[in-house]
Amino acid sequence: MASSATLYQILGVRAVASGEEIKAAYRRLARVCHPDVVPLERRDSSAAEFMKIHAAYRTLSDPEKRASYDRSLFRRRQRTLTMSPSGYCGYGGRNWETDQCW
Repeated sequence: MASSATLYQILGVRAVASGEEIKAAYRRLARVCHPDVVPLERRDSSAAEFMKIHAAYRTLSDPEKRASYDRSLFRRRQRTLTMSPSGYCGYGGRNWETDQCW
């Protein structure tokens, strides 16, 4: 999973998923990724992955936490959309040539 993945992507659900869909996705992933059910050689990576899954479920299953997360996700997307392709809005800066008064 990419570190920039949204909580919805971590659980594999749409942003408009119901509470039941979120719970079902969590249970499905827990059956596959829980450290108690994976082979011993995958246990460490599985534990880290399961912690991400559990954190996503904990946030998205609570209506207040989910609303707060959705607002922050919306703000992050708005900020990204308003930025120029260079990653900086507005004037690109000054340099020696443009600062000189000829």
